[in-house]
Amino acid sequence: RLRGMSTVVTTFGVGELSAANAIAGSYAEQVPVVHIVGGPSKDAQGTRRALHHSLGDGDFEHFLRVSREITCAQANLMPATARREIDRVLSEVREQKRPGYILLTTDVARFPTEPPADPLPRYTGGTSPRALSLFVEAAAELIGDHQLTVLADLLVHRLQVVKELEALLAADVVPYATLMWGKSLLDESSPHYLGIYAGSASVPAVRTAIEEAPVLVTAGVVFTDMVSGFFSQRIDPARTIDVAQYQTTVAGEVFAPLEMGAALEALATILTRRAITSPPVASPPAEALPPPPPRDQPLTQEMLWDRLCVALTPGNVVLADQGTSFYGMADHRLPQGVTFIGQPLWGSIGYTLPAALGAGVAHPDRRTVLLIGDGAAQLTVQELGNFSREGLSPVIVVVNNDGYTVERAIHGETAPYNDIVNWKWTDIPNALGVADHLAFRVQTYGELDDALTAAAAHRDSMVLVEVVLPRLEIPPLLVELVQPMSPDGSVRR
Repeated sequence: RLRGMSTVVTTFGVGELSAANAIAGSYAEQVPVVHIVGGPSKDAQGTRRALHHSLGDGDFEHFLRVSREITCAQANLMPATARREIDRVLSEVREQKRPGYILLTTDVARFPTEPPADPLPRYTGGTSPRALSLFVEAAAELIGDHQLTVLADLLVHRLQVVKELEALLAADVVPYATLMWGKSLLDESSPHYLGIYAGSASVPAVRTAIEEAPVLVTAGVVFTDMVSGFFSQRIDPARTIDVAQYQTTVAGEVFAPLEMGAALEALATILTRRAITSPPVASPPAEALPPPPPRDQPLTQEMLWDRLCVALTPGNVVLADQGTSFYGMADHRLPQGVTFIGQPLWGSIGYTLPAALGAGVAHPDRRTVLLIGDGAAQLTVQELGNFSREGLSPVIVVVNNDGYTVERAIHGETAPYNDIVNWKWTDIPNALGVADHLAFRVQTYGELDDALTAAAAHRDSMVLVEVVLPRLEIPPLLVELVQPMSPDGSVRR
C-alpha cells in the first residue's frame, strides 16, 4: 500500500493457508503482494508419500488450486521456465494490483539461473487513440461551461495516477470528495475538499454537493456496502463521467480501451482550454472542534477522535481497524501529508496491527499511529514485540469498550458471544519484550490529553494508550451504516 508492491514468504501447506486470509484481503483491496511458497522437492512429490504439511493423500497441488481463487497469477516453477514464469507473475501483480503466487520447491531453488538482463516489461497500448478522441469530444460536450465536481476513490491510488487527478483539480475550481476507502487520497485541508461521501450516511451538505453536481467525475470509484451506506448512493448517470481502470463512461456511453491516467489528463486539458474559470464555491466548512471538556470528564467516542485529530502531524501513517476506530476517524479531516489506511471491504479485524508493523518497516521515517479495538487487537497482538525488534516507535491506541461493540449494536447487545476477556493492556508490551515504551490507561479527557502529549514528546519510544470507553457507544457515522443490518432497524447510539 505504501511502496507499491510487497512480498511474503511462507512454507508449504500450513504456512500458506495461515496467510490465505491476508492474501485474500489483498486481492479484495487490490494490494499487489507476491506470495512465495517453499514446497517439497519434485522428487518427494513424485513418491506421493504422506509428507509433513500436506493433507497426506499424495496430492501436492491442493493449495496451488486454492491460490487460483485469491491471486491474479500463479506459477509452479520448473527449472527450464522458472525465470520466464517469475517475470510473468511479477508483471501481472504489478499491472493488476492484486496478489500473485509462486511455488518454489527445494530442488528447483538450487538450480542455477541468470538474473534478468532487462526491467520487467510494462503493458503498452492500453489506450486507443480513437477511443480517447471520441471520449474527449463527448466529455467536452457534457462539461460545457459547467463546474466540475470530483468524487475519487481507492483505485486512483492503486493505479498510481494521483498526480493526474491532482492536475485535474488544479485546472479549475473543482470541489471534490472521496469515499472512506480513498480517505487521505487527496488533501483534506483544502478549501475545495467537501468531505467523505457515504450515500445516505453522508453529511447532508456533502451529499447534496455530490448528488446534485451539474457534472460529476467519479474517478476510481467502487461502491461497496460499508462505504456507500449500503448502496444508498444516488448518482445520476446522465450527469456523470465515470473514470475506471481501462474504460470511461460519459453519460452512459462507454469509451474503451482508455486508461484512467489518460482520461484524467484529457479532462484536465478540457478545463484548461475553456474560456471560463469556475467561480469559487462554498464548500461545507469543516466542523470546528469543540472546546476541550473538563479534564475529569469521562471519555466518549467523540472526545477520543477529536483529540486524536489534533495530535496528528504531517507524515503520520494512521491505521484504523474495522469498527469504531475506522468509522470514528473516517469523517474527521486529516492534516495534509497524513496517510490513512483501513480495510473496509475485506474487514478482517486485527489486520491493522501487523499492517502497522509493515508500514513502519516500509517508512521508518514516518511515525505510525494505530487505532484498534480490544477485540481486534487480541487476534494479532503477538506482533507487538516485532516493533521493538525493528526499532519502530508507533503510537498504539487500544479502544477498550469491553468487547465487540459494533456487533452488540447490530445484534446481541448483551449476548455472551460479544464478550471478551478484559486484558491488562498496559502490561502487554513488557510481556512481549518491548524494551523502550510508555503505557497508559486513560478514562478521562485529562488522562487522554496527558498520554497523547507524552507520546508526542517521546518520538523514539513505543507508546500504548488503552482508552476505556462505554461498551455500547459507537460513532454517529457507524450508526448510519450499520442500521440496515440491525434486525429491527434500530441501532443504539
